[in-house]
Amino acid sequence: MSQVRLRPPAHRVDRRAIWLWTLQALTGAITTVGLGCVGAAVISATRPGWLPEWLLDRTWLLPVVIGVLFLPEVTIAPVWRYRVHRWEVSADVVYTRAGWFSRTWQLVPVARVQTVDRTQGLLERLFGLATLRVTTASHAGSSLIVGLRDPVATELSETLAVQAGELRDDAT
Repeated sequence: MSQVRLRPPAHRVDRRAIWLWTLQALTGAITTVGLGCVGAAVISATRPGWLPEWLLDRTWLLPVVIGVLFLPEVTIAPVWRYRVHRWEVSADVVYTRAGWFSRTWQLVPVARVQTVDRTQGLLERLFGLATLRVTTASHAGSSLIVGLRDPVATELSETLAVQAGELRDDAT
């Protein structure tokens, strides 16, 4: 018996998704480092007795450690995600691949599609990108394609809606 292998979906997301993901990660990192600065200032001012003295003298390390921990998320993850995230829509299936540590391959039959949503957050609008969510009745049936050019997402949502309507009679 031969083993069936999944090939990568045909299309990559738009290259501008790298900048979107970088900005999103940077926003989270800056917020968390800022909270670390506030926490370090509070610890330094109150000097709680349950913390060791050597740590109380180095509270400035808290935001530094947080920043270092976020560094791979800001610098490596967006490029890695771009290399992994792919999508493809055929006449009968929506095929996606995502993830950066663990990979998810998902095939959603077009005949099972219930809704197709195209969304754009503020940052996505700034980069001219959109997200497409293809939903089925299954709890695991939603497929998400993040980082599509807005016109591509619009065209795909319209095409999938038509295809799903045409194939609806086949879905039992």
